[in-house]
Amino acid sequence: MAEQLGILKVTVVQGKKLAIRDFKTSDPYVILKLDNQTVKTKVINSCLNPVWNEELTFSLMEPLSVLKLEVFDKDTFKSDDKMGHANLNLQPIVSAARLRHILKVSDGETTLRKVVADGDNCLAKDSSICSINGEVVQSVWLRLLEVESGEIELKLKIIMDSPIIIT
Repeated sequence: MAEQLGILKVTVVQGKKLAIRDFKTSDPYVILKLDNQTVKTKVINSCLNPVWNEELTFSLMEPLSVLKLEVFDKDTFKSDDKMGHANLNLQPIVSAARLRHILKVSDGETTLRKVVADGDNCLAKDSSICSINGEVVQSVWLRLLEVESGEIELKLKIIMDSPIIIT
């Protein structure tokens, strides 16, 4: 049975070097999926380096799932074009949130964990998970798969329900 762990806030910050799907540009938007929850950003017209800065919220459930991201080009008269996808394992940030609770870290900024970019994840570069004034946050650049180019920047913040059960 699924058990709620807390809230995951994901800010879709920006895209970089996204693929061209229209004549010279694209009209990108992002869809994020976690379990049976799906959220979508607004469309940014005629832009290959869009800035969304949209915060989207999910219920975080145990057992943990992978956060799935898809980028599309909005089209008016035909179906939207795929512009790549990526996945993000949430286990590192949830483990870091549990560690923050155990260590009772609340003030200032403390690095809790580093996640290394490798062939098993979509990270474009290494990422640190930090506790900033009691909030567990992670900033990531995800490399889009099955597309000629593109990266998406996300900022994650986890708000765990209390008390945290250590498993």
